[in-house]
Amino acid sequence: MFSSFGEHLKISLFGESHGSAIGVVLDGLKPGILLDLENIHRELEKRRPVDTLSTARKEQDFFQIVSGYWNGYTTGTPLCIMILNEDTKSSDYDPFLLRPSHADYTAYLKYQGFQDYRGGGHFSGRITAALVCAGAICKQILENKGIKIATHIKQIHQVMDDDFSIQIDELEQQIQELNCSSFAVLSKDSLKEMQEEIKKAKNMQDSVGGVLETIVLHLEGGIGEPFFSSIESVLSSLLFSIPAVKGVEFGLGFQFANLYGSEANDSFMYQDGIKTKTNHNGGINGGISNGMPILFKTVIKPTPTIGKLQETIDMKTNQEITMKGKGRHDPCIVHRARVVVDSVTAIGLVELLCSRYGYMWM
Repeated sequence: MFSSFGEHLKISLFGESHGSAIGVVLDGLKPGILLDLENIHRELEKRRPVDTLSTARKEQDFFQIVSGYWNGYTTGTPLCIMILNEDTKSSDYDPFLLRPSHADYTAYLKYQGFQDYRGGGHFSGRITAALVCAGAICKQILENKGIKIATHIKQIHQVMDDDFSIQIDELEQQIQELNCSSFAVLSKDSLKEMQEEIKKAKNMQDSVGGVLETIVLHLEGGIGEPFFSSIESVLSSLLFSIPAVKGVEFGLGFQFANLYGSEANDSFMYQDGIKTKTNHNGGINGGISNGMPILFKTVIKPTPTIGKLQETIDMKTNQEITMKGKGRHDPCIVHRARVVVDSVTAIGLVELLCSRYGYMWM
């Protein structure tokens, strides 16, 4: 039973949604990294509920670094971050009612009925706040090396956003603006339409999902391994650890099925170094970065807790019943999940870079 990732930079999560606290331990950080604690606060702000578009649960997410940090710098020993849970309402949850598309039943099977079911326990999206803390540290390490990460909301339900620019100067500006936005879109028109789509679902006591598109800029070529430690396999394993993620594609992804090889291939050119004329493969060949921007999409399913009647089982009687979702839940989590995607991307890239250069690279 594991909640850990990494060989060079080890990340371990702990806590439950309605327990006393959640947190993360980072083992393998180089000593002497100057940490910007305000930046961690800013990253956590991106994950916080957005007015009427999100859950009514309002956690302040004040974090405390309890080890591995002294006088502003990492010490090189395991760094532990803890966040207290303060705004819980556990009476909304019944251990015997299986909420459709939640982990209630699988958690019961895995942990033999001893799991903390309140608010989804260790399976809850609440735990991603700890991931954001770890990701904020990793993003700082990457940014110090000139590597930038940004995610925009490509789609919510049937509303689409613009694509990333192919012009490097404009792309740099887009990344800067996205990382300062509470609702990360490239088009102001799509922002309004997406927010209206979320409000519509909420008024219907329903929910919507969407697609996040992520870009990594200035990652050097040659990072990653073939097969089991490829960039795709490392990042995918982290992305699929985010609750509600049901699909990941790199570059053109499933669109490759519609193309001939002559249409799908990225031709090479020389322009201040070797580059490709297109980026259909998302900056990765053979599992290894080629120096072009890393580009991938992540699909987030609709929030499973909704106010409509749904069919389920009461495990006390094994009777089929109908139920409405209780608790305080988001009609859409896509806009809050984008910082979590940024965070696990940063964690994965630091792991991959340390695999090549060692932890002193940090």
